Formats: sequence, C-alpha cells, structure tokens
Amino acid sequence: MPSTPQIAQLKAQLASLSRPEAGGGPGRFTLGLDRVDAYLDPGPCLFCLHDIHAETTADAVVANAFALGLASRATRDRPMAWVVQNLGSQEAGALHGPGLHEWGLCPERILIVRVRDAAALLAAGEEALKSGALGAVLMSGWGEAKAMTLTASRRLALAAQAGRSTAFLVRAAAAAMPSAAETRWSVRAAVSNGLEAGAPGRPAFVATLTRSRQGAAPTEWTLEWDRETRAFCEPAPVSGRLVSVPVRRPGQEGGGQAELRRAG
Repeated sequence: MPSTPQIAQLKAQLASLSRPEAGGGPGRFTLGLDRVDAYLDPGPCLFCLHDIHAETTADAVVANAFALGLASRATRDRPMAWVVQNLGSQEAGALHGPGLHEWGLCPERILIVRVRDAAALLAAGEEALKSGALGAVLMSGWGEAKAMTLTASRRLALAAQAGRSTAFLVRAAAAAMPSAAETRWSVRAAVSNGLEAGAPGRPAFVATLTRSRQGAAPTEWTLEWDRETRAFCEPAPVSGRLVSVPVRRPGQEGGGQAELRRAG
C-alpha cells in the first residue's frame, strides 16, 4: 500500500482542488447516444461504483478507453483522478498527455496516480473518492489479486457516495467477479471504420452490459467515441476497414511506490 507520506501527498493534492456545493440526490449520467440512453433509462447512477472488465487480456486498452469515456461523461466538468497500476502500464502501454487531449479531455484536469499493486490501487482510489474534490475516479487494475474482494468493492461504493464522486474500476488479465457495482460491463475491441480521405476511424468498442441494479437486461452495443462531443456515438459509415488493435508492451513489473503527477 502507499506509505503514509504518499497518502498525505495525495490528500494535499486533493485539498488544493475546489469542492462543489452539496446538492441533492445521486443523479444520473448518460452515454450520449439516444438508443443506449433510452435502454438504460434513467441512466447509470452518479456517486456509485461501475465495473468494467476487459474480455481478454488484449482488450485491456479498449476497456480502459471505454471506462475513460464513461468517467468523462460523469465528471460534470469537475477534475478527475486516474489511478494506474504499474504492471498495467508496462503490459498495455503508458498514459500519454497528447493522447488524452485527442480524446477530448484537458490533461491538466486529470490527476494521475501511479501505484505498485492492487492493494495500493484500492487505497488510493478510496482516498480520492471520499475527498469530495473530484467528479470521477478511474482505477485501472491488472491481473488477479487477493485484494479485489466483494468487501473492497463495497468500500469503494461507500467512498463514492460519501465524496459525491463516481467510481470506475477496470480489471484486465483477471476473471470477472461479483462486486457492489451498480453496473458491470465487459468490453472488447471492435473494427474501426476509416473516415474521409483515409483518416483513422474513431475508437470503437463492443460494450456488453452484464448487470444493472436498475433492472436493465444484459445486452451489447457496438459504439464509437466522438472526441468533439465527448460522447459515445453510432459507428461511422464504412469507407475502408481499419482494425483497432490494443497496444501490447511486455515488460517486467517495476517496484517503487506510488507516484503522483498531473498528466501533460
């Protein structure tokens, strides 16, 4: 787990962020695509936990991308934190500030927290959620871990409610498991349709809703991400077929403690 000085550093970073005035109930957020939002009506809950599972190890990048889209929809124009397990960065590729900008986000509005293992991921995520300073907290885990228990997910859900922030937990290279999440998703890569003049297509996903506490039946959609509107959208018309391939960067697991910085 992060050491006491590192937790203190994280708290100081969070304390420097402005906090919104207390509001009413949890509220909802949308994905931005009418047919999906109508199916999910009244929409996924703010201030709750949502689980995203990579269907295969190779789908880790696309699962995190889908979760980033959900998180950016749930921030309500507040800052967000992205807690990343080191091994995931080594296996699937590191975060890149210009890439966040291309996603339609402001990198300076994202607090990046790097951690060594799943226990540290959960501890940092819980601290960020209950701070009350963030609109959303995205936690990207990698591999099987004893720390990923039903009790741990309940702690995240309670922290999200207490801090009025929305939690997104991504798991890759690990089996799906029960949790206290309001929605659970399984995500794999989809074929990306090229745009005009041979430009690369939008990021594409096959997102399967496997559980919703609001009662929506399991189903799946093929979606793309539109950076201009910061919303999910219908697949673009076909003009060439480009396959969206997850990045694979094998490497050795690094040691060290949690590293805090802003993306840029």
